[in-house]
Amino acid sequence: MSKIDDQLFSSHEHALEKEYELCPKCGSELSVRHSKHGGFIGCNSYPVCDYTRPLVQHESIETQVIPGSECPECGHELAVKSGRFGIFIGCTNYPDCKHIEKHDQEEPEDQIACPSCKTGKIEQRTSRFGKSFYACSSYPKCKFLVNYRPVAEACPECGFGILIERKGAAGSRLECPKKTCKYKRAV
Repeated sequence: MSKIDDQLFSSHEHALEKEYELCPKCGSELSVRHSKHGGFIGCNSYPVCDYTRPLVQHESIETQVIPGSECPECGHELAVKSGRFGIFIGCTNYPDCKHIEKHDQEEPEDQIACPSCKTGKIEQRTSRFGKSFYACSSYPKCKFLVNYRPVAEACPECGFGILIERKGAAGSRLECPKKTCKYKRAV
């Protein structure tokens, strides 16, 4: 048989090397705990002491005011802020004014009119899962949305106001977003 070095498996030598971190509230040891939201560090004397902290400390930037900027809604200065979806530019008068600058502000002539309500414009938005989609700007009155980039061209078969551009293995093609219409054309 093979020879195994017993020193590799002795637990008392390794236990001396491990350092324990102490709870700042009660002085007990801290350990890694698990929950449905992921791992965290918690106090070992849990019901008595409720100290917890995240395993990974995320860096957050402090609010940085942009000199010379002005909020179009209230006139206060704008600032670079950090939120749950990342970094954004918003008004410094936050609770009273909820203005947030858009990343890619399109020119009005590039915007496509909503084919459903005909009053709103189609805007690119991001879902809470990070996926892009295109929806009407007059939501919640109009709930029109498509998952693919719209093109300002009416469908030649059914007359619907837009077509969508889909990319596949065969290349890009334009399709009618209505389920009842089967119009497709290669780009």
